[in-house]
Amino acid sequence: MSRRIFSLDPDAAGGLLLLLAAALAIFLDNSAFAPLYDALLATPFSVRLGEAGLDKPLLLWINDGLMALFFVLVGLEIKREILVGRLSSPRRAALPVIAAVGGMGAPALVFVLFNLGSPENLGGWAIPTATDIAFAIGVLALLGPRVPPGLKIFLMALAVIDDLGAIVIIALFYTAGLSTVALSVAAACIVLLAALNRLHVTRLTPYALVGAVLWVAVLKSGVHATLAGVVVALAIPARGHAPEDPSPLERLEHRLHGWVNFFIMPVFAFANAGVPLAGVGLADLLSPLTLGIGLGLFLGKQAGVMGASWLAVRTGLAGLPEGVTWRAMYGVSLITGIGFTMSLFIGMLAFADPAHAGAVRMGVLGGSFASAALGFAWLRLLPVRRTGAAPAE
Repeated sequence: MSRRIFSLDPDAAGGLLLLLAAALAIFLDNSAFAPLYDALLATPFSVRLGEAGLDKPLLLWINDGLMALFFVLVGLEIKREILVGRLSSPRRAALPVIAAVGGMGAPALVFVLFNLGSPENLGGWAIPTATDIAFAIGVLALLGPRVPPGLKIFLMALAVIDDLGAIVIIALFYTAGLSTVALSVAAACIVLLAALNRLHVTRLTPYALVGAVLWVAVLKSGVHATLAGVVVALAIPARGHAPEDPSPLERLEHRLHGWVNFFIMPVFAFANAGVPLAGVGLADLLSPLTLGIGLGLFLGKQAGVMGASWLAVRTGLAGLPEGVTWRAMYGVSLITGIGFTMSLFIGMLAFADPAHAGAVRMGVLGGSFASAALGFAWLRLLPVRRTGAAPAE
């Protein structure tokens, strides 16, 4: 067992690091170090150029700045999967797309049902719709050969669609008052990025420079700044100068992957998972906001993904992945209830009032950890699949 722990693949290691960062944040925020933890996140940082500048506490530099790089990686993965990957043909994309739609709709419905009597909470309907791909893949990686390769491929494709849905939701529903001047600058940057792509500029530096200006413009515009990362990613060319050359998209994805998995996401989890538990009682755990998020992730996700997948297969729109049984599909539908990073991020956008922060974090952490624990236990009981053996139900 110890050998397996120290030989984890990067996906599993990233998921474990994410978990440890969240656990450390919860510990610090409920210990004598809580004032230091809060003071660290409130530390002001400024970047100035003449009269212009940005003044933000460390927490917002993490949530607006570092997470923009996370969204660059998300955008790159979406583009690659659509062009040459698991979403490159309608037949291959059908099951994960349908499952992802069900996995976003059902959790939102669960949340709304629990919060119909609390209209001030309804803006958080999108919090339980997201799946944390790093954490989810990390759980699957810990299970080794008990997980058929087709199941991991299905989960990764579903997560790509899920991320795309989260991007659309953020763009449409979580924007502040818009600045015409800043949007004009952002539009000019987008035109410039498109021109770089059309001219087949393969050096990454021009994209990074224009992307930095775009990030500032989007930040000032009222649209959430992290969406600038997606726009930059979509502009990166997917072909090199020669067929044998790695494309700029592949180069950038390779460079970002380690930084995102082992630095950006753990830092985000550390900064956002801390929740003071002193004085938390049964009423807090059973509040509509906490229950809507927690059960939206735990019940809504599994019901939406499993139900949509079953309908897609029964109606002939899609087929089960090779070597995957319905028991395995139920296990992975449980795993999709791990919202964590993206759910915390949407929760931060949905509720600016700190009074809601504790309920959001308790709901996200409770629903995510329950989904991870039951999903791991369920898949752990599956028989190890031998190469060439037919799957057994």
